Amino acid sequence: MTAGESFDRLDDDDYPAYTMGRAAEMLGTTQGFLRAVGEARLITPLRSEGGHRRYSRYQLRIAARARELVDQGTPIEAACRIIILEDQLEEAQRINAEYRRAAASENPTTAG
Repeated sequence: MTAGESFDRLDDDDYPAYTMGRAAEMLGTTQGFLRAVGEARLITPLRSEGGHRRYSRYQLRIAARARELVDQGTPIEAACRIIILEDQLEEAQRINAEYRRAAASENPTTAG
């Protein structure tokens, strides 16, 4: 791997750059919270060759959202389900918008 390839990974939201300890520290939470979020299948950290959990920036954003909900009193299992449903809704809205754009380009209305 070249130095340029290493630096490219720093910009990759999906690159598992953070250890569990560092991720917990960044989120202001515990490693147990991160384990619970993983057990609820909200995020699945990559495992290093030594078997240690590694998290990406994208996964940290999801965990931070779960932390917000839990801090507001939502049970962790419910918080994880809410986030999954929010993600599914966002994806459905994106697909719907694509269909609308495609339909509009196939059937443009003409002003008269």
